[in-house]
Amino acid sequence: MSELVMLICAIAGTYVWRALGVTFSARVEPDGALFRWVSCVSYAMLAALISRMTVIPVGSLAETPVTFRLGAMAVAIAVFFLARRGMLPGVVAGVGSFITLLALA
Repeated sequence: MSELVMLICAIAGTYVWRALGVTFSARVEPDGALFRWVSCVSYAMLAALISRMTVIPVGSLAETPVTFRLGAMAVAIAVFFLARRGMLPGVVAGVGSFITLLALA
C-alpha cells in the first residue's frame, strides 16, 4: 500500500511542476535572457552528469575499464556531430560501441 501512495505522490509532484511550467511558459520569451540562462544551466547539468558517469561512475559501471567508457563517449560525440547534431544517432552509437567493447573484452 505504501508503494502505491509513493507512486501517487511522485505522479502528483511531476504533474504539479508540469502544470506550473505550462502556466508560466506563455510569459517566457524564447529568445529572452531567462530562457537562454535556463538552457545553459540545463546543458551544464547534463554535461556534468555525463562527465561524472564517465570519470567516476558508481555501481556496475565502475567495474568497466575507463578506456571503454571514454572510447564510447568519443564515438558518441563524433557521431553526434557527423549526424548534424543528431542526439539519437549519437546516443545509439555510444551505447552500441560500449556494448561492443564489453563483448569483445
